[in-house]
Amino acid sequence: MQTPRFIRLSPDDNVIVAVDQIPAGAAVAGHTARERIPRGHKMAVAPIALDEPVRKYGQIIGFAAKPIKPGDWVHEHNVALHDFARDYRFAEGARNDEVLPPELRATFEGYLRPNGKTGTRNYIGVLTSVNCSASVAKFIAEEVNRSGLLKEYPEIDGIVPFVHGTGCGMAARGEGWEALRRVQWGYATHPNLGGALMVGLGCEVFQIDRMKDEYGLVEGDHFQTMTIQATGGTKKTVAEGVERIKAMLPVAARAKRETRPASEITLALQCGGSDGYSGITANPALGAAVDLLVKHGGTGVLAETPEIYGAEHLLTRRAVNTRVGEKLVERIRWWEDYTARNRGEMNNNPSPGNKAGGLTTILEKSLGAAAKGGTTTMRAVYEYAEPVTEKGFVFMDTPGYDPVGATGQVAGGCNVMCFTTGRGSAFGCKPTPSIKLATNGYVYTSMIDDMDINCGDILDGVTVEQKGEEIFRKVLAVASGAHTKSEDLGYGDLEFVPWQIGATM
Repeated sequence: MQTPRFIRLSPDDNVIVAVDQIPAGAAVAGHTARERIPRGHKMAVAPIALDEPVRKYGQIIGFAAKPIKPGDWVHEHNVALHDFARDYRFAEGARNDEVLPPELRATFEGYLRPNGKTGTRNYIGVLTSVNCSASVAKFIAEEVNRSGLLKEYPEIDGIVPFVHGTGCGMAARGEGWEALRRVQWGYATHPNLGGALMVGLGCEVFQIDRMKDEYGLVEGDHFQTMTIQATGGTKKTVAEGVERIKAMLPVAARAKRETRPASEITLALQCGGSDGYSGITANPALGAAVDLLVKHGGTGVLAETPEIYGAEHLLTRRAVNTRVGEKLVERIRWWEDYTARNRGEMNNNPSPGNKAGGLTTILEKSLGAAAKGGTTTMRAVYEYAEPVTEKGFVFMDTPGYDPVGATGQVAGGCNVMCFTTGRGSAFGCKPTPSIKLATNGYVYTSMIDDMDINCGDILDGVTVEQKGEEIFRKVLAVASGAHTKSEDLGYGDLEFVPWQIGATM
């Protein structure tokens, strides 16, 4: 019988990770498995006394809730989480990252916009200021999409209604308002949109005219607004909206792909449905791709603050200066308060699916998730949906819930996304194409219509660096127009989910 494969990620670890399922009684890593260890899960390889740390990646992922013997299955039945001191060592590991001169940088074929940004897609968006105008926006987009008009404009990828569940019943100032305003502005001016029409009801809290004034948005060929009340009801608004989109089509179609440097790529880094392999395969491979992108002058945006909780000390050490590191810790403290006042806790994450895949605590999940950010210096920390202006590796404060987090990254300007998954997330993110990276061969094979790249072959000997190069080349191809699996499936219309902060009134 073949010995089950396993990985010990650090000499300091007192657990190993089962690459293959380990049957009870099997001899592995010099110990006998005392029970069945599912693949992706952990087995103890040293005695761990009550309250002693459980270590993986050379880091603390939890504490023994009862004495653990070598060969024991290590999971939520015998691991607990409690607070412990973390040494942030602000900017200790900051360095001057190598960035290639412009003439040596990789290129892709993108859409150069009048504001100097580069798009990877050419959609027309129908935005909504409030949920009350969501149906009308959907009716407008559906009518144009099914009319056959787009056949005359092959350079346009489609008409997308970006509808949501807020915009009224909220405070007209404060965190919730500011977050929604940044999202709306970020989508209205996104480089992957060749035009945008914003539709409101008219009496909502989130007033379109106020947003236009605060951001200096001027209506023209690429951006227009209207409200149902001022236009005269549903039918008139739909008819008027369709006519306005028709007028935008030839304008948006003037955009043509041209050669652009990889420094114009702003890559959103996401993970969902994580498993015990995520921090071993897909996430570090994506991190290697981010290191390459940074070398070519581009930007990688890590997010999902609850999913770097417990690993933030690894990021603060990479901060370009103390101020940036402290800003990340400030966001961590905000989340601790946010969950406490909503009677939750940070370890409510991981999800049941994450746990079934081998993740035991948020610390373990976070250590794996942070690997998506690679190894370069962290140049900035942004609030939710804030415009990303810094080049290099940066962080954005978002929830861990994928649609909400991704919406913030796209609003910040991300024009391509990489999304790692071990359980098999089904996700797309118009107007930004989403590349799906499977952490293991099982989910890649079973969900082949959804997955773009199999990172599970790292378990078979492919190096993280080789896989990172493959991902980087895929990013360039997708940025140039190659379709992702989620685009072929039609995902992306329903995944626009702005973060609702604060009370619904």
